[in-house]
Amino acid sequence: MSQVIGIHERPEKLKWIILSLQHMFAMFGATILVPKLVGLSPAIALLTSGIATIIFILVTRFQVPAYLGSSFAFIAPITMATHSGGVGSAMIGAMFVSLVYAIIALVIWKTGHKWFMKILPPVVVGPVIMVIGLALAPVAVDMAMNIDTDGDGIRDAYSMLHFSAALVTLATAIIVQLLFRGLLALMPIISGIIVGYLYSLAIGIVDFTAVREASFLQIPEMLIPGIDYPFVITIQLLAIMVPISIVTISEHIGHQLVLGKIVNRNYIENPGLHRSLLGDGLGTFFSALIGGPPKTTYGENIGVLALTKVFSVAVIMLAAVFAIVFSFFGQLMALIDTIPAAVLGGISILLFGIIASSGLRMLVESQIDFGDSRNLIISSIILIIGIGGAMVKFSETFHIEGMALASIVGVLLNLILPKTKSQT
Repeated sequence: MSQVIGIHERPEKLKWIILSLQHMFAMFGATILVPKLVGLSPAIALLTSGIATIIFILVTRFQVPAYLGSSFAFIAPITMATHSGGVGSAMIGAMFVSLVYAIIALVIWKTGHKWFMKILPPVVVGPVIMVIGLALAPVAVDMAMNIDTDGDGIRDAYSMLHFSAALVTLATAIIVQLLFRGLLALMPIISGIIVGYLYSLAIGIVDFTAVREASFLQIPEMLIPGIDYPFVITIQLLAIMVPISIVTISEHIGHQLVLGKIVNRNYIENPGLHRSLLGDGLGTFFSALIGGPPKTTYGENIGVLALTKVFSVAVIMLAAVFAIVFSFFGQLMALIDTIPAAVLGGISILLFGIIASSGLRMLVESQIDFGDSRNLIISSIILIIGIGGAMVKFSETFHIEGMALASIVGVLLNLILPKTKSQT
C-alpha cells in the first residue's frame, strides 16, 4: 500500500490543519453520543478524548496513528453504576478498568501476548459483543419514540412526532453509509445527527434556552474525586464495571490488528500490545479522573486512515488538540445539548445494531463451527445470560448480572469445557 503521508511525516501547515479537522469530525458524532446517553458532559468527553489520544501516542512512542474516543461498551455499566451509587461510582469503576489494563499490560510485557490471546478467542468475544448491542436495544427504541411529559427524567409517553425525527435520522445515516463515497461515507453518524437535527428544528422540538444562557467560552464541567463525589469503592461497583474490560481489551486487539494491516506494520509486536494497552488504559484513567467516559481506539478514524492513506501521527496529534480546544466553546457544547433524544435514539438504533452485528461478523470471519457442540454451548449461554439479565446475587449489596456475568461465564466456559478433536 502506497503512503501519501507516512507515519513520521508532517504535512504542510494548511494541509495538516485540514486533515486533522477531518479526523476530529470523523470521531465527533460517536464520541459526544456516549456522554449524551449516560448523562455526562459532551464537552468533557471531547476534552478527554483529545488528552487520551495524546497520552496513547506518547506511550506508543509516536508509532501508532490511533484516535481514542468514548467507548460504547460501557454505556450500560455506567448507567447501572450511576443508578446504584451516583455518577462518581461510574468514574471510580472506570479507574479500576484502567488498572486492569495496566496489570495485563505489565504481565504481557513480562510473559508475551500469545497466552492472553488464547483466553479471549472469538467464540467468547463475538457473543459478548453481540450482548453489548442487543442489551442496549430497548434504550435506543425508548429514546426514539417516547418523551418525558412531566420532567422526572422518565420517558412515559409515545410521540409519533419525535419518532419521525428518529426515523429521519436513521434513514439519513443509512443512505450516507450505502450510497455516498469518499470521506462522507465514513461519517454516517454525524451526517444523520445533522439532518435529524434540522428536521427537528422544522417540526419544533428543539429548545435553545441553554444556548442563550451559555457563555461563548467556558471550562468543561469536570468531576473530581474527593471534591465532587466521595471516593468509595464497593465490590458491587467493581462487579459492574471491571468485567467489561474483557470486551474492550478484545476490541483493542482487533483494532490494532486492523490498523497494522492498513499501515503494513505489526503493532502487536512493535511497539507491542503491552504499550498500546497501557496507553489505552492511561487514557481511560485520566478521562475518569476528571469526569469523562472510558476510552477506546476508534474504528471511524481507522476508516479515515484506510481511505486517505494519510498515516501521519502528527495529523492525529493535531486532531486531538482541536478536540481539546473545541471543548472550551461553551455555546457550541450547549448547542450539542439541544439535540433531541429522538435524534440520538434514531442513530442509536443503527449504532447498537452495528455493535451486535460486529460480534456476529467476528464469529463468521473467524469461521467458528457451530456444528461443534462446545462452540454452540459457549455462545448460547453467553447470549441468554447477557440479554436476559441473569444475576448471581451474593448479598443485598453485591451481585453480578447481565453483560458482566456473561463475560465472566464465557471466559470460564472456554477454560473449563474440554476441546473437541477438531479444536486441539
